[in-house]
Amino acid sequence: MSGGKRIKKPAFKAKARAKKKAAGKATVRPKAKTAVRPAEPAMDLAVGRRIRDLRREHKLSLETIAAKTDLSIGFLSQIERGLSSPSLRVLATLADVLGVGIAALFGSQPNDEAASGGVVTREMQRAELKLWRTGISKQLLSPAGAENRLNLFLVHMEPGGNTGDELYTHDGEEAGLVLEGEMTLTVDAETWSLKRGDSFRFASRRPHRFSNPAKDAKAVVLWVNCVTQAS
Repeated sequence: MSGGKRIKKPAFKAKARAKKKAAGKATVRPKAKTAVRPAEPAMDLAVGRRIRDLRREHKLSLETIAAKTDLSIGFLSQIERGLSSPSLRVLATLADVLGVGIAALFGSQPNDEAASGGVVTREMQRAELKLWRTGISKQLLSPAGAENRLNLFLVHMEPGGNTGDELYTHDGEEAGLVLEGEMTLTVDAETWSLKRGDSFRFASRRPHRFSNPAKDAKAVVLWVNCVTQAS
């Protein structure tokens, strides 16, 4: 009709469309991230099996090991089943009770040893013990085996990596040379800060601990352990 007023469309329809559009956007959910299981528990399982095998070889019960280490039977069982990641202090204590060096927990590689006569260890043959919860890993540079008394390691410490606040002891002697970064070493009541080129030696029966105090740099130490206790 000419001259009449134009009737405006209700605004609520436009608002309803806007709400619907916004609701459609809100229903779009972000894709859930796929959980990646770390590979470290496989290392715990391998170490646990090695400890169990050595215990059985020595015909020792969990009760006997628990009594000699002051560790609970439940905790020892979890270690052997790979359900718990032991610290370096705990591993050193267990190796001590089993009458072996900590290198024995790496497991032996008879084929590699036979090929080199038990004398040479190639870089690609290095066994590794990765203490992933503490930021410390040890590469065995000498042939693996429970009977070996002198063992050479390449110890890697991530920034902040440490053996724990508690001092610990075990059989033998040890010495080392800092190749990269820095480390803090405590023996008895004295603490030293060591940098690249510094070395050390002490009897392992003296209470000790070590760490990497750096926040952004890794430490690498050439480490020697000599076990004197007979198995």
